[in-house]
Amino acid sequence: MNGAALSNRILMLNTLAFMVCFAAWMINGVLVTFLVNNGVFDWSPVQIGWLLGIPVLVGSVSRLPVGILTDKFGGKWVMAAILFFCAIPIFFLSQANGFTSFLLLSFGFGLAGASFAAGVAYTCLWYPQKKQGTALGIFGAGNMGAALTTLLAPITLTKLTNNATDIEGWRTLPKLYAALLVLMGIIFLLGTKHKVPQVSKTLRQRLSPLKESRVWRFGLYYFLVFGSFVALAQWLIPYYVNVYSLSIVSAGFMATAFSLPAGIVRAAGGWLADKVGARMVLIRVLAICLVCMIFLFIPRMEIQAPGQGVMANKPGIVNSVSSNEIVVGKDTYFLQSKTGDSSEVTIRFGIHHDQEGFLFLPTTTFHQVPNVKKGDEVMKGELLARGVTRIYFQANKWIFSSLVFIIGIMMGVGGSAVYKYISDYYSANVGTVGGIVGVLGGLGGFFGPIVFGYLLKVTGIWTSCWMFLAALAIICIVLGRLAIRDIVNKSN
Repeated sequence: MNGAALSNRILMLNTLAFMVCFAAWMINGVLVTFLVNNGVFDWSPVQIGWLLGIPVLVGSVSRLPVGILTDKFGGKWVMAAILFFCAIPIFFLSQANGFTSFLLLSFGFGLAGASFAAGVAYTCLWYPQKKQGTALGIFGAGNMGAALTTLLAPITLTKLTNNATDIEGWRTLPKLYAALLVLMGIIFLLGTKHKVPQVSKTLRQRLSPLKESRVWRFGLYYFLVFGSFVALAQWLIPYYVNVYSLSIVSAGFMATAFSLPAGIVRAAGGWLADKVGARMVLIRVLAICLVCMIFLFIPRMEIQAPGQGVMANKPGIVNSVSSNEIVVGKDTYFLQSKTGDSSEVTIRFGIHHDQEGFLFLPTTTFHQVPNVKKGDEVMKGELLARGVTRIYFQANKWIFSSLVFIIGIMMGVGGSAVYKYISDYYSANVGTVGGIVGVLGGLGGFFGPIVFGYLLKVTGIWTSCWMFLAALAIICIVLGRLAIRDIVNKSN
């Protein structure tokens, strides 16, 4: 087999292995939700949060040591070891009967998330530097494993439990995942070839790039484009449920529409980074994300504000008061009533929310409410009725979803650009540098929902998450511009 064919085969198997690992890494998101919703376990929101977050955290912090091990022992053995090892805790997840056992086993299979660091270092060894961006982009498409779990695991659980009538059938799902990991491990060992970097380095030499600010800047970029992507993939489900009143199933499909394309376009992102440079791609990705996030700032809202009232033209006694008019002495003052049906249950601000159609701009309604009662004595210029203006902004879900879709695609492209950066600057140390960058990116996926939840609690506004991400994007853009300026100054 010629060199190109071997490289392409290894890239394909590497990508498939990463996809399987990523799918297993995300299993708790579906499984825990299913078990709690069907009353199998009575876990609190805090316990659920730990079960969802622990695999992400373990997979993130283990990326650096896994990257170092890959540079030393080779991606073939490290990736295969991850596949076989993670199959064990996933299999025993089928025997778990409580929170503690679930948590400990989640620690074990959380290592699947570190497969990214092994795969990145292994992939770079098989391609020249000018093609590494494209190769890493194709490999990065393996994060579609998360979307595959989101789509297929609920359907599989429904069949295994016979529509939740035989609830113990859920225990077969972890066994299927374990079997898939073992099968992929066998195929990976048989189809790949051992290879390590030509230059042997000590541990201190491998870790030396971590002293450079550039590495941590790359980590911040990845915290945004990958960590925030993982965080949003989880956060968008409650977002759609609470803001747009979608069912959990519909919200899951909408969240999948965000995450699936991002994995697909990573290959295109790597190709672009090879053609025009990682710096050019990343700056534009960040700028587009920032613009979309700014458009998402304005929340779906219903605001009541003071409007134009009715004042008495002369003094007198109020003879009668109704919703349509106020009579003072011999003068009648007509009031503007609410638009449409006044039912507060079916209509909000004169707008039927279940049949509101496509509202792009904010809509307003206005009415006047009596401020006096029969028998009151009023003076000239006194307020008889106060004006009430109500503003409703739909934040149309299709416009919202379109902007989120663009952000997801840009994050996928940006993830490839970051690792092209790494291969450009640290071609002989991709495992270590890619590991620490992967750690920071994974931590973004772990801490992102926590930060979003805190901001929601403090502000009461769901769109506060976009404000946080926009601020982070601005910081990344500024740091990128400063780095470009330093390069230009040094070249002069």
